[in-house]
Amino acid sequence: MNINTLFASNALNIVFTIIAISIVLLLLFLEKIFFKHKMETLHKFLVFIIYISNFIIAVAVVFFILFIWDYDLLTYLETLITNATSTITSKIGSLVSSLLVIFFSMLLMRITKMSLLKVGKKESPQMKRKQTIAKVVNSIVKYLVTIIALLVVLAIWGVNVAPALAGLGILGLVIGLGAQKFINDLISGFFIVFEHHFDVGDKIEVQGFKGDVIDIGLKTTRIRNWKGDTKIVSNGEISTLINYSRHFSVAIVEFGIAYQEDAQKTIDLLTLELPKVRKDFPMIIEDPQVLGVIELANSSVNLRVIAKTLPEEHYAVEREIRKRIKEILDANDIEIPFPQVVINQPKERETK
Repeated sequence: MNINTLFASNALNIVFTIIAISIVLLLLFLEKIFFKHKMETLHKFLVFIIYISNFIIAVAVVFFILFIWDYDLLTYLETLITNATSTITSKIGSLVSSLLVIFFSMLLMRITKMSLLKVGKKESPQMKRKQTIAKVVNSIVKYLVTIIALLVVLAIWGVNVAPALAGLGILGLVIGLGAQKFINDLISGFFIVFEHHFDVGDKIEVQGFKGDVIDIGLKTTRIRNWKGDTKIVSNGEISTLINYSRHFSVAIVEFGIAYQEDAQKTIDLLTLELPKVRKDFPMIIEDPQVLGVIELANSSVNLRVIAKTLPEEHYAVEREIRKRIKEILDANDIEIPFPQVVINQPKERETK
């Protein structure tokens, strides 16, 4: 075959290739133009037929291009399958061993997770503490099992893991020097969990942000407030905090009555009526107590009522006690004064 014939043959192949590719692009363009906005309204079977037809045409074009370029695809696929079969046969032992290691690793992590999920489900004073420890232990086990399984799989496939372990040690030293804040967060997280600073579910205040602890990790802690906002705090930044969930809360309500009212009568009346609030609010652990007169203000005699509640449950109790006090005072015609200014004018002198 002379050079002119070869050139003409290749040029013809190129033309056919361009035509075949143009057909595929034209089909895709037409599909985009005509079916872009109708795909959602067409029947699912019709959409399936369209996709299958496009796939068949694309495959046919590929085979046509391979044919005109005299590419023996069957021989290539046969060689590829033969090589893959021989490779898999020679490595069947390593492959089975690796699959077993991966299977048992995943099984171990699954069993650990299911076992730890049952921890802290039973109501007890240590329930939140157990849940916190369970989450941290599950995280540690997951990372350890993953690293060990990876090293075992590498060893099965003939990789010398001893240099890898040494390299990991050197890499860890370098990372430790360059990521001191990260290491500080991990150490702080360790002490937060095991020194029991707070647990999952506790209400705490950190950096002026108050909310419930929804997650504790070795590096960060997540806090969500009553509005749904979530704050992620690095454990190393938690230098001071307030934990509102360790002790009982106290609902405090202060109010005033007019000076002409009998203060002792009011105290006796509230002492008799306010304990009824406890029936409707189980979070109150002691009957409300009227402490007595706390201030002689400009226009009122101020009294104070307190009630011990479960941690962070005093807000609703305070609202209810204020409502009950208003109802009791109104029902007994006891005046609740408002600020008043009394102006006395001097009497005019009588003129003769």
